[in-house]
Amino acid sequence: MKIFATIEARMNSSRLPGKVMMPVLNRPMIGYLIDRLKAVPSLDGIVLATTTNEVDNILVDFAKSEDIHVFRGSENDVMSRVIEAADSVDADTIVEITGDCPIIDPDLVEQTILLYKKNKADYAANSFFSSYPDGMDTQVISTASLKKSASMTSDPLDREHVSRHIVNNDQIFKHVYLIAPPSLHWPGLGLTLDEQADFDLIRTLIERLSPENPMFGCNAIIKYLQENPEILAINQNVARKDARPT
Repeated sequence: MKIFATIEARMNSSRLPGKVMMPVLNRPMIGYLIDRLKAVPSLDGIVLATTTNEVDNILVDFAKSEDIHVFRGSENDVMSRVIEAADSVDADTIVEITGDCPIIDPDLVEQTILLYKKNKADYAANSFFSSYPDGMDTQVISTASLKKSASMTSDPLDREHVSRHIVNNDQIFKHVYLIAPPSLHWPGLGLTLDEQADFDLIRTLIERLSPENPMFGCNAIIKYLQENPEILAINQNVARKDARPT
């Protein structure tokens, strides 16, 4: 089984353009995401799935400097972009990660992959049921299942949100879910990079936690925020854009 993480990222974010290249401690947000995915034992590699838009050249250049694969495809048909990215590296399984999750926990990614493999599933996720903080989202999908899904839907929402059709058709595709233990259960905690306030929170976490452990995980984040609850005010007013299938 050849497993690649696909990072869906582009510079033309509607709410915070250029967010994935915004720096903290002289490293862009996407750099932190790449570092964390490189720490996942079950991954055979990483491919940046970005667009053919010239504005994304900066992302391509950075990805190449980080020695990860790059695929450029449709800006709006993200499903086809991800499938083509998977094919470009001969991956039969993808770990779908969006660029707005820069401090994802490598251990949770690994756990989701192992759950997928153990159950011989078509789809595994830790984000379908709201349990982990928003920003720890990991979805593992067989490339064959994703191609089957793509052949069954032309709905623009399905094409934009890669796994939406698979998630809505559990009678066709075998699903398994990683549910947060009580110590990591905080679905209302927003750790995705959507707006400037999110960047400010994530920057604070990186600056405070990375000197002790650059790969600080979900447990360390929750512990720090429980001990320093005033930090939560930074992005408490950000409206979350729910991309979960409905």
